Amino acid sequence: MQNFVFHNPTRILFGEGQIAAIGPEIPSGARVLITYGGGSVVKTGTLAEVKAALGETDSLEFGGIEPNPTYETLMQAVELARREKVDFLLAVGGGSVIDGTKFIAAAIPFEGEPWDILAKQAPITSAVPFGSVLTLPATGSEMNAGSVVTRRATHDKLAFIHPLVFPRFSVLDPTKTFTLPPRQVANGVVDAFVHIAEQYLTYPADAKVQDRFAEGLLLTLIEEGPKALAEPENYAVRSNLMWTATLALNGLIGAGVPQDWATHMVGHEITALHGLDHAQTLAVVLPAMLQVRRFDKRGKLLQYAERVWGLRDGDEDARIDAAIERTRDFFESLQVPTRLSGYGIGAEAIAPLVDQLERHGMTALGERQDVDLARSRQVLELAL
Repeated sequence: MQNFVFHNPTRILFGEGQIAAIGPEIPSGARVLITYGGGSVVKTGTLAEVKAALGETDSLEFGGIEPNPTYETLMQAVELARREKVDFLLAVGGGSVIDGTKFIAAAIPFEGEPWDILAKQAPITSAVPFGSVLTLPATGSEMNAGSVVTRRATHDKLAFIHPLVFPRFSVLDPTKTFTLPPRQVANGVVDAFVHIAEQYLTYPADAKVQDRFAEGLLLTLIEEGPKALAEPENYAVRSNLMWTATLALNGLIGAGVPQDWATHMVGHEITALHGLDHAQTLAVVLPAMLQVRRFDKRGKLLQYAERVWGLRDGDEDARIDAAIERTRDFFESLQVPTRLSGYGIGAEAIAPLVDQLERHGMTALGERQDVDLARSRQVLELAL
């Protein structure tokens, strides 16, 4: 196991009715900006519930944060927050709203061009504190310090991570997921699954706790994902799904082990150029990525085949083939296509995607930094 430092300061308020408990989590006298997305939190009454919980707290609202939040929209919120002297943020929504709010939190006090936080990894010395109310389990953003933002004008989708943008608290109420469209539920399952795979399907590091934890989370997604689609208001299912998505990317299973993230980097470029949902790109890229890198990942792929999919018979290559195919079949069973062609994207898209990877310096990806542009091209060709 590798050396590691683990610290996660986010306080979790889990369960039905926990929105009512957020009042004491907000600093006394704070001026709060509530951020949200396309309006579903208004229609479902979640926003009204949040405002009721805030009571007499001075608050403003900023809506319209997109899936794959854009720099252009987020900077409007930054300008509003600066103008109104906001000193606490409250994100109400899924991972995109929370990611966007992290950027807003860092950008408000930032001196200079805020895009540099993403494009140049400019140092962050302060951030406005924030909390979140999660409505879509998927990204784990509610309990980590990472954020991904898209600049619409230049088709750039970039990330930053900083400990100052951990949420102070996050409310996880499974009932808030009951009304999600099936596509978003399925995307959330795929997103969490691939987050786990990026930290687990690398090479053996004798990290038995992390491995068993990751395998348990994967098995939970395989069991509960289809049930969530079939039984939208099953509280037990939604509870397990919500907590699994959070644990998939809160740092625990990634502590002390090698991590990959090549699938994500390639997927980001597909979203930036073609507008696919984040999870859709992951479903496309992961099976191809595992196939192309099966020699380097052999030990963990065999472990994955046995422990997650119960594949113990046949030769090793056949088991690896079967494990990758089971992964693809699982995504497809959730109605998430796993080929670029399933989204109307053909071979002509590959060269621009590779060019984007080169432009963003994504030329040495993976746990061994050996996924160069040629291998990324190979992955994309296999994903057609």
